Amino acid sequence: MDLLLDIWQRMTTPHAALAPLTAWLTVAAAAAIVFFPPVWRLARHAITIVHEGGHGVVAVVCGRRLGGIRLHSDTSGLTVSRGRPSGPGMIFTLLAGYPAPALLGLGAAWLLSRGYDLGLLWALLAALALLLVQIRNWFGLWSVAVTGAIVFGVSWFGTPQVQGVFALLVTAFLLLGALRTSLELQQSRSRRAGTSSDADQLARLTHIPGLFWVAVFLGVQLGCVTLAAILLGFLQP
Repeated sequence: MDLLLDIWQRMTTPHAALAPLTAWLTVAAAAAIVFFPPVWRLARHAITIVHEGGHGVVAVVCGRRLGGIRLHSDTSGLTVSRGRPSGPGMIFTLLAGYPAPALLGLGAAWLLSRGYDLGLLWALLAALALLLVQIRNWFGLWSVAVTGAIVFGVSWFGTPQVQGVFALLVTAFLLLGALRTSLELQQSRSRRAGTSSDADQLARLTHIPGLFWVAVFLGVQLGCVTLAAILLGFLQP
């Protein structure tokens, strides 16, 4: 009980904001991770975890039965849900994946703007634990477990300064990484017609071109980046 109380107190105690130079360097590091291909190929697995988690959460909210999530070594993933193969529930489930990392990044920015760096890290740990029970393949289990171990290590052993830098790094990575995945999606669509991407599945269900849905993804992501930058003081409203 004392341990739980100590954790709760640490989670709910605001940290001081990072120095402006440290904050900008942290965001620059996140951008380097996203836009440097060798690092991005590895880090993109974290975006896939959130992407598939977004599908899963919205599927459950829409009343669909979640059948499980698979994460693959090529950074692709698959979320299986049971229910009507068409209609609003399926549309919203498909719509949720690409915006999910940006929306999570916006929520993270809101917590950071109030100083809850450690609270954010523990919230991410809780989300990863819930996701873990839905994973249905070994690589997916390994991927989520390693991600959780990294977050736990920083949240448990890191100093407040390290926790603050890591929390901002994760936030900026989610926001910028979400944008890159949508750009990659459109590049992939332009090379191959009739793909099974979320945008193309939405196009088949709604009879609205896939390019429109890519634009929706990008619009949501850009909105999240802008709002997060305002919340964290990088932009003036």
